[in-house]
Amino acid sequence: MTAMPREMPEEGGVRLVDYLAAELVRAGVTHMFGVGGANIEDLYDAVHRTGTIFGVVAKHEFSAVTMADGYARATRRLGVVAATSGGGAMNLVPGLAEAHASRVPLLALVGQPPTAQEGRGAFQDSSGKAGSFDAREVFTPVSRFCARAEDADSFAELLPQAIAAAQADPKGPAVLLLPKDLQQAQVTVPVPGVTPTPVVPPPTTTAASVESDARDAASAALRGASRVLVIAGEGVAASDAREELAELARRLGAWVAVTPDAKDVFDNRDPRFAGVAGVMGHANVEDCLRRADLCMLVGTRLPLLARGGLDQALAATPVVCIDPEPPFVAGIALGGNLRDALRAVVGRLPSRPHPCPEHTGPFPMSPPTPIPLALGGNVSYTEAVAAVEAALPQDAHVFVDAGNAGASAIHLLPAPRHGRFVVAVGMGGMGYTFGAGIGAALATGRRTYVLAGDGAFFMHGMEVHTAVEYAAPVTFVIFNNNAHAMCALREELFQGGVRSDDLFARTDIAAGVAAAFPALEVTWANDAARLRQALLRSNAGSGPAFIALDCDPREIPPFLPFLSVTESTESAEHEESSDERGPVHVG
Repeated sequence: MTAMPREMPEEGGVRLVDYLAAELVRAGVTHMFGVGGANIEDLYDAVHRTGTIFGVVAKHEFSAVTMADGYARATRRLGVVAATSGGGAMNLVPGLAEAHASRVPLLALVGQPPTAQEGRGAFQDSSGKAGSFDAREVFTPVSRFCARAEDADSFAELLPQAIAAAQADPKGPAVLLLPKDLQQAQVTVPVPGVTPTPVVPPPTTTAASVESDARDAASAALRGASRVLVIAGEGVAASDAREELAELARRLGAWVAVTPDAKDVFDNRDPRFAGVAGVMGHANVEDCLRRADLCMLVGTRLPLLARGGLDQALAATPVVCIDPEPPFVAGIALGGNLRDALRAVVGRLPSRPHPCPEHTGPFPMSPPTPIPLALGGNVSYTEAVAAVEAALPQDAHVFVDAGNAGASAIHLLPAPRHGRFVVAVGMGGMGYTFGAGIGAALATGRRTYVLAGDGAFFMHGMEVHTAVEYAAPVTFVIFNNNAHAMCALREELFQGGVRSDDLFARTDIAAGVAAAFPALEVTWANDAARLRQALLRSNAGSGPAFIALDCDPREIPPFLPFLSVTESTESAEHEESSDERGPVHVG
């Protein structure tokens, strides 16, 4: 069939989608992720015609969002996702919710039916007319900016507003709803150099005074503290402030802990490194906090996952927080741009380095006695993570999914020195890593490890197909315990183990993936040595690899809510007092 010629633009104008694609190129975007459809196909056509932006087609819109998310976290550029109307649009919501909660800058371009069909029974109508729901009301709560393009003439003002909102602090998704007819409409291209940009009002005198007072109070508190614990978060990576964080620690002689989603913001092998804070973290962090005169939060609001088990110690310790948003604990809050604020604070400190007080370091939690189970596993989490550590290139990226295997990796696996170590704790959705790892790998060309359980694989693991299609350098490592093991352990520990809903019959994931993708290197690793060998082979290759290993669903990971229960039980059996922290409740 001969393709119909594209209608030529009117003099002085271009299609709206061509203008949009050109503006994405100007913004430094190199990839657009999504799933096609009739109401977004014109944008894909325009992106293809740029010859600059690479359009990546995912298997599911959730994974398309996480690809854009992984792209943004690995490059600190704007991630772009595109989807059609109806179910495709709705599938974006959980991924956008993660980006909103984790403050990741994304632009979601969502096709809509033609405007003339709105409220007239259009297929996939979400205009809010004639009884249809309004897509703006769906996307607004999970975005920093959401708007429907109402006419082509105003789009040149709407687009920069959306991009600016996504990249302003606090960062997050911006959503533009694009009716089909407007995508094809002609727009007048603004004169280069005078593209409308949002006007950011200067801070008021009152706001500037408050910020100055807070900075003075923070500097005074730091100068008066002899022992400081810094807890650094993902905002350090997002602001490219690792050097400033290291200099802060050097001048203060501080211990440095990291939140579960920020292991890569400080060298895990540095003698100042105290470990991971919170429910998947290290006891040394609490010990340092109890010895500290001051706790300084940098790039984190310290949500529950990052402060679980620390609340009592935090209540007794002065807190200073540098973050665009106020912390979840009481303290002196310094807002604004994190990197600039950190530089200002560091600049007020004496330049002479101070030694770090002694501490035990991030010593792993002692595993409790395993819960007896007839279904045994082949490789323990500790053995598997050790194999990953031995093979992991120091410039690789690591994406860790939710679940018991994820908790073990966060606790045990040192972050690569020159790569990202990403955990999506904003919403904690299973299956996030499959798309995110692919997005990061395609954006940077670096070997990327995806560490996930079988539950996450069965949700979004077929994005392996996307990795194969685009030859993405991703190594998928699937910890298969044939269960939703974290749920199964909750049932065992908190509900008496009276049901087994989350324990499943064995599935040979490696064999299934090998049959589906004959060209993909697939390994079933029945011991840690074979896992390490398979990882090393994947490092030497240029494309994707897939490794599955069997684990025990009842192996208790280093997750404080579980350990607090088992420790309390063991203490009661030995007539010892319970942990003063008491039970820790998370999710």
